[in-house]
Amino acid sequence: MHFVFIALFLLAGIKWGNWRRWRDYYPTILFFIIGDLLYSFLLYYHQLWAYQEIFFGVHILRNDLIISLIIMFLAYPSTIMIYLGRFPQSKRKQSFWIAFWVLLYSSIELINLKYLDLINHYNGWNIWWSVLFNIAMFSILRIHFKKPLLAWGVSIVWILILWNVLNIPIGKIK
Repeated sequence: MHFVFIALFLLAGIKWGNWRRWRDYYPTILFFIIGDLLYSFLLYYHQLWAYQEIFFGVHILRNDLIISLIIMFLAYPSTIMIYLGRFPQSKRKQSFWIAFWVLLYSSIELINLKYLDLINHYNGWNIWWSVLFNIAMFSILRIHFKKPLLAWGVSIVWILILWNVLNIPIGKIK
């Protein structure tokens, strides 16, 4: 089933992404991927969420890491090409654009969590944390595109807040 979601992201990216400016978006794509890679590496022994495949491609998508890597390298670039490529100029429309992406990502996660059993939450994580995380993530992605160093600073503060609120044991870091 993850193949279906990835295919939809790729098709949307091809259709609506601003590929003429891919070089401008490339650093933010890498920033997005690095964030998820850090999560996967650092919290390997204390996951907050994990993907699983139960429908198509069970033998290919055997574990969370493989699914995460495919999402990172296929869905994230498509997301950035559309998200930044069509980012509105007016402040009012920007808020709606961010809200649209938060709703999209959160809805996909909710469907995968409640109806398709393609993701599981652990260690205090829940859909409301995901909504809050998506708000921060899409805001920080836009900041990164405009002011990368500021985005790194905001990200570090955000990670420390989550680390403390979710009470992640330091001994669980890989």
